[in-house]
Amino acid sequence: MLRSGISAAKAVDFLQLLQNLKVTKRTGWIRCNVKGPESIADHMYRMGMMSLIAGDLGVNTDRCIRLSIVHDVAEAIVGDITPNDGISKEEKRRLEANAIVTIQEMLGPGSAAGEEIKELFEEYEEGQTPEALLVKDFDKLEMILQAQEYEKAQGLNLQEFFESTKGKFKTELGQSWAAEIVARRQPENQHSHAS
Repeated sequence: MLRSGISAAKAVDFLQLLQNLKVTKRTGWIRCNVKGPESIADHMYRMGMMSLIAGDLGVNTDRCIRLSIVHDVAEAIVGDITPNDGISKEEKRRLEANAIVTIQEMLGPGSAAGEEIKELFEEYEEGQTPEALLVKDFDKLEMILQAQEYEKAQGLNLQEFFESTKGKFKTELGQSWAAEIVARRQPENQHSHAS
């Protein structure tokens, strides 16, 4: 038996479900014809590292890391739903909430791990705690950092990702890191291109 009664079979079932996060490429990059796009797990991993290195900001670093590695876990079941997919925010929330219930059931009724995943997921979605606000900034920061890297490596213009986050960083750290990422963009990508 593992943590709070999770059997080896239930643990391995859950870990196998997480394979979906490792192999599912992020939808926005596929839509923009990025070659070799990152997976959902890649995105979550770098957010976890952002949480680790952020420093003393008066937030619980451990909780930020936990939020980072849980915030997209429902996508192991529902996939990476973006605003361009024609699914309302309400429907996306419903699908993801149902996926979290499925994950809880998979880990076993009343398991501490299942409860923690649900609590972390809900905390992130509600975005009210200092930790959730910071991790929401990390979510956007990781996306624009990845966009900047794809622009540089593949000669793309991914301005839409920068536009979608402009003015939306809630923390001082988020604003500071976003400014640094934008400053590192290639000059030809610093402005919108008419389509």
